[in-house]
Amino acid sequence: MARRQRTQKVPVALPSMESAPEHWLRNIRVSGFTFMMLGLVILAVIVLAPSLRLVVEQQKQLTELTATVEDKRASVSDLKGDVDRWTDPAYIEAQARDRLVYVFPGDLTYLVIDDGSATTTADGAPISASIQTTPVDWMQAVVASIFTAGLTDAPAATLESPVIPAP
Repeated sequence: MARRQRTQKVPVALPSMESAPEHWLRNIRVSGFTFMMLGLVILAVIVLAPSLRLVVEQQKQLTELTATVEDKRASVSDLKGDVDRWTDPAYIEAQARDRLVYVFPGDLTYLVIDDGSATTTADGAPISASIQTTPVDWMQAVVASIFTAGLTDAPAATLESPVIPAP
């Protein structure tokens, strides 16, 4: 007769329901070397941060100064162009005629400062120097327009502007 083998019940551990970050965090081992390296990194940041800030500020200042130098160079080139123009005798003559009203001997010039004549408008009426009031009461015209538009039953094409009294 064959022997019957006995089966034995062995407890089996089921996988835990922890997530990957928890599993990773549980397996971290902290040693003295880790603390020392972490301290050195923090010390390096504390020591180097002010220097890095200073470098960034200096780079910004250098950029601003470079832009200023370029502006000044453009200004210098414009001024050199002005100097070159003033070496031309024709330019000097034109400037003397325009700015200083110089003329050559024998030239006739006419300089009109104020002719004293009254200027007129497009319809021929003279322009006066005093302030004048208008004969139209603009406030009454606005109110009449509002009442006309709001209270009429007539189509828009038949409406006319309010009558303006003659001065």
